Amino acid sequence: MDARTEHPPLISSARAWIMALRGWKRALVAMAAGGLSALAFAPFFAFPVFFLTLPVFVWLIDGSADWRRAFSAGWFFGFGYFFFNLFWIGEAFLVEADKFAWLLPFAVTLLPAGLALFWGIAAAVARLFWSDGIGRLFVFAITLSLAEWLRGHILTGFPWNLVGYALTYPLPLMQSAALFGAYGLTAIALFIFPAPLVVLGGRRAPLSIRKIVGAIALGAVPIALLLACGAWRLQTPETFVPNVKLRIVQPSVPQREKWMAEYQRRIFDDHVALSLANPAGEKDSLAGITHLVWPEAAMPFFPLEAPVALDILANVLPPGTTLITGALRHDPSPAPGTAPPADARALNSILVLNERAEPIATYDKINLVPFGEYVPWEATLATIGIQKLTHGRGSFGVGSQPRPLMAIPGLPPALGLVCYEALFPGNIVQGTERPGVLINVTNDGWFGESTGPYQHFHQARIRAVEEGAPLLRAANNGISAVVDPYGRALQVLGLNVRGVIDSALPVAITPPLYARLGDWILAIIIAIYAGFAVRLRKNGR
Repeated sequence: MDARTEHPPLISSARAWIMALRGWKRALVAMAAGGLSALAFAPFFAFPVFFLTLPVFVWLIDGSADWRRAFSAGWFFGFGYFFFNLFWIGEAFLVEADKFAWLLPFAVTLLPAGLALFWGIAAAVARLFWSDGIGRLFVFAITLSLAEWLRGHILTGFPWNLVGYALTYPLPLMQSAALFGAYGLTAIALFIFPAPLVVLGGRRAPLSIRKIVGAIALGAVPIALLLACGAWRLQTPETFVPNVKLRIVQPSVPQREKWMAEYQRRIFDDHVALSLANPAGEKDSLAGITHLVWPEAAMPFFPLEAPVALDILANVLPPGTTLITGALRHDPSPAPGTAPPADARALNSILVLNERAEPIATYDKINLVPFGEYVPWEATLATIGIQKLTHGRGSFGVGSQPRPLMAIPGLPPALGLVCYEALFPGNIVQGTERPGVLINVTNDGWFGESTGPYQHFHQARIRAVEEGAPLLRAANNGISAVVDPYGRALQVLGLNVRGVIDSALPVAITPPLYARLGDWILAIIIAIYAGFAVRLRKNGR
């Protein structure tokens, strides 16, 4: 193992070529590497691509004479990354193309451009502390992981496809989220993925076989350890909450029809009809079902103000069956059949109705989608024709904070998550009481057959692993599932599939490390990285 070998010409030449790039060629290479990185996530899960693309990012900073050029490298890399990770957002602007198609070019370019600022700033800050040795990898991981954390928190946050999600597939690797969370995994990923090629490409002297193996081990060994620990963790046998039988409905209503008045009754009747049959399509009138789960805004009206709908539900729900449904509601809520007060807020909610169709629990969404459910600076932007994409005029109201748990008969304490609220690591459990089940109602029908619904489902699964609680997911269209606390999808209805899931409810486990420490895990990793960076810099490495 002490044999010497020539400096790897391909890697060192690639580094030199990238460092020497200028102008549009430099921008194009940065965007291409960022865009290629999107293959690391669902539905492709080709995470080894980061072993190729993140070294390009590091070498672009190597070739930056100052922080301004580093910012430009980071911004172009980030633009490619976010453009190809988020192109599916454009689908939403085609649902009502006559109203919103003109906004599509702005949506698919301005959002990636804005998010890329986080990476540009991170690269600029990194350049201020840059060195020639391996210590710069720790600086790179610190600044980029902090940028990803800020992306998930500033201006309500949008932590879609954090780099750390690359270390959450396959299932044994997913278990690492229980220890580190998505943000902690991001810090780990930002070191181990660029490390092998950066170390090999930065050697000035001939390399020994031992050094080559050592460089490769910087990336391979941590992943192997995470896989081994995950495989051991998955040996835990499955257990279920007694006397609970769930039915989750996925009606797959075309989004273009969802809010058309002429389809309201048909959509409601379709939910009812699907609910009354088992997964094989055989009518059973909900026999034995304790909890029926419908998706986000399942009824395209305000159900608490629709006495006919409530009467039908009261006749359909057998004794002992509870309906958990995504629904729109007003606060204050008027009596059935009467108009809401002029000052009533519209809320995107989860309603829990008993067998008499009486509301017994409610959760109101607190993380609203900008331009989807509310318009920032609404009065000003309305004058140029900008309005929210979802049905109804005016923005939705925000529910009570911290996020409350719901008391649902027969279930452990339930935490509601409406649509993309499932994206926020470390922020879904906001009170002191732990949930025994996560209930995520959503509608990914906005995004067609793009990568968006697959990525949304995968990130929701990670919340189950981080919190050690099962996840019930009901989608109008998208991916509905029952997921256990280890991220195992026990039952799944895929994209564009109409039907139901019948399942038992997995038992929550003891809160894992991330559920107890949250993003302090990220802070600890960053502190360790900083210590290594300072020591290596002092030693000239």
